Amino acid sequence: MNQSRRYSANQGLFDRMQEYALVDGIELIKKAANAKFDESIELTLNLGVDPKYADQNIRGTVILPHGTGKKVRVLVLTQGDKAKEAEAAGADYAGLEDYIAKIEGGWFDFDVCIATPDVMRHVGKLGRALGTRGLMPNPKTGTVTKDVEQAVKEAKAGKISFRVDKYGILHVVVGKASFSAEQLTENVRGMLGTVMKLKPTTLKGTYLKKMTISSTQGPGIKIDKQSALA
Repeated sequence: MNQSRRYSANQGLFDRMQEYALVDGIELIKKAANAKFDESIELTLNLGVDPKYADQNIRGTVILPHGTGKKVRVLVLTQGDKAKEAEAAGADYAGLEDYIAKIEGGWFDFDVCIATPDVMRHVGKLGRALGTRGLMPNPKTGTVTKDVEQAVKEAKAGKISFRVDKYGILHVVVGKASFSAEQLTENVRGMLGTVMKLKPTTLKGTYLKKMTISSTQGPGIKIDKQSALA
């Protein structure tokens, strides 16, 4: 079955206008994720924020209870003993000058980039190359740190960074279709709990406006917010 026919068939599994309880929605999305590969499950949150205001530019990090199901390749930009510490902690790549040159040459075979504070003056020139891909180390996300061992272990455990787009929408992968419904439910609630703690104190009106889950090649399923927050 080609993608468009499968998409149409999957739409028949549920009512796109209805809001489903979280546990029911996850069961449905698992049924709809019937491609020939292990589809990712994405959570989309429409927030009632205006990212133009600093206190409403929602961003943060979270370690999902069951990870994302993705093998994370970690690069640590550092030098000396810290490079050895990073490798011992499980980093895929660790070093400085050679990797800076590789990145300048167009190499991006990594998912997370961590740097120690002492090398940021060198890493800064990679701002455009890394920034456009969401890979630039940042103290706010814990990717500029002296504790590279902890940072590497968290990245390998599935620590993810998130940030609303200009429309106030968050898109976050919360697992794979092969995850159990219980694992996906716990991951969604873990993500949601983190986002709810970031609600701006100055915000007037509804914070969490709409919630949807979808698979890589499947349509979105609306989720009843109260069932997810319970």
